[in-house]
Amino acid sequence: MKTKYYIDTCIWRDYFENRKDRFRPLGEWALFLLNMIIDDNNSILYSNLVLDELRKEYNEETISNLFEPYKNCLIKVGMSRQQMLEATRRSRLINIPFADALHAILARDNSAILITRDKHLFELQNMVEIRTPEDLF
Repeated sequence: MKTKYYIDTCIWRDYFENRKDRFRPLGEWALFLLNMIIDDNNSILYSNLVLDELRKEYNEETISNLFEPYKNCLIKVGMSRQQMLEATRRSRLINIPFADALHAILARDNSAILITRDKHLFELQNMVEIRTPEDLF
């Protein structure tokens, strides 16, 4: 059975910008994960929310180029009004950003593992499986 991974915006940015923190090669780890997903014939999920967040930093051509190597395993997932209402409730209840709650809900509802570094999202581990790229090596 294929494993589905919902890749959060921060991981796409780590990969594209080849970001590093003081001690860790975040971009290299993101690339390794993305290549592992392809090699294992698994799926990468994304949403309009991911696209909207990427558009804050990149133009359409750059985003298209970013996704191009992964086009055969990319699956775009939709979002419903019900999911957005749930995200609003959860974000208020535990004081996290709406977008973070919605990413988690989209991953959960699509039976995907949420890949992120966003600390807010780890507060939702009771709802969806959440990992960093290096957790999966």
